[in-house]
Amino acid sequence: MTTPAPAPVRAPTAARPTGARRALVAGSVGNLVEWYEFGVYGYFATVIAAHFFTPEGGSPVEGLVKAYASFALAFFFRPVGAAVFGRLGDRIGRRPTLVLVICLMTGATALIGALPTYASVGAAAPWLLTVLRVVQGLSAGGEFGGAVAVMTECAPPGRRGRYGAWQSFTVALGLLGGACVAALLATVLSASQLHAWGWRVPFLLTLPLGLVALWLRLRLDETPAFVAAAGPAPPGAREGGAEGGPPRRPPVSDTVRAVVLGAGRVMGWSAAGYTFLVVLPSYLQNTLHATFRQALVATALANLGFACSILPAGVVSDRIGRRPVMLAGALLVAVLALPLLHLVQDPGAATYAKGAALVGAGAAVGLMAGPGPAMLAEMFPTTVRYTGLGLAYALSNAVFSGCAGLVITEVVARTGDVDVPGYYAAAACAVSAVALLTLRGDDHERELR
Repeated sequence: MTTPAPAPVRAPTAARPTGARRALVAGSVGNLVEWYEFGVYGYFATVIAAHFFTPEGGSPVEGLVKAYASFALAFFFRPVGAAVFGRLGDRIGRRPTLVLVICLMTGATALIGALPTYASVGAAAPWLLTVLRVVQGLSAGGEFGGAVAVMTECAPPGRRGRYGAWQSFTVALGLLGGACVAALLATVLSASQLHAWGWRVPFLLTLPLGLVALWLRLRLDETPAFVAAAGPAPPGAREGGAEGGPPRRPPVSDTVRAVVLGAGRVMGWSAAGYTFLVVLPSYLQNTLHATFRQALVATALANLGFACSILPAGVVSDRIGRRPVMLAGALLVAVLALPLLHLVQDPGAATYAKGAALVGAGAAVGLMAGPGPAMLAEMFPTTVRYTGLGLAYALSNAVFSGCAGLVITEVVARTGDVDVPGYYAAAACAVSAVALLTLRGDDHERELR
């Protein structure tokens, strides 16, 4: 009796239009929650420093440095989260891992809004805050890889750049939303009310946002690419993934090289993004002596420029490739960071000119952020995509984003050089431009591996 041949395992197929849109919304909403909180922490850094890191009689600058150290610590746990949750997501699926991530992220953020301050519990206050920041860092490390994997694996043909750009766009919406909430509170509350209890409100608002994100993710289907890759190998399949069988995991050395290269390609995005979009309020207040309200308006303008350029950049990258679009953004920041900063510093410059400079700086970062998620997704095969792209992004953010506030604040305080933010962003983008030159021009036209 002849044994029937095993049915071939189908290649990954694009998700149905409804499933693709659901994946887009469910993947991006978690990023909005994550970056809303990270933005709020940055915008209220001076207030948080006073409540948690500045004992009575302590130095405000020293307290701010400690607050940014806690900020940086959370970023250094991102690679750990990317590795742990990435491994989980590549083994059991994108959907269940993203559900776990949003629960951790929402809970930790909401609890920050309820924490006792240094005046209430003494030295325990900064430790409690730091523990919650670590949980946020772990969950944020698992968020990016899973969200981008879901978006790009479900994207229709020729639209990975557009779908991946929504990850960055919701980052912009989260940062902009945080800036708007902070500016609104600064407008309707007195300075004493804002410092006493108003700063807690943005963190507590994360709870309803997180519940909406959880509901969306519970309704999410697993991606077709993961289902195909996780299917059982047919009898007689060759080692390394024979035709008709699920692909094998690539050698660890290949993945490590891709992670390092990916981190180099997005380091300019990380450094310039945090310099202009998050650290700016504290820099303007402490270095240029702007008011809290002026600093938030300036940051909102930079984030507006960032948000406006992301989706067009992603769409254009689907047509002409990731390399020219991202390279243009990196070179623009490398060349213009210092002139734009000097314009903002100039007390005689027109207000509209300063506003235009901030919008332009944000837009240049958006040119890198728009195609960036799809570019990273295209670097890794399905079996390690969640882990690989998450690690590349997390490592870049840990070094060049998480340290931005700490480095800039400390170096400006020690040297008195107010141009430090411009040097920092320009240098990182110059290095990133070199790494981006290694991109192939046709990566956007190839099928995901």
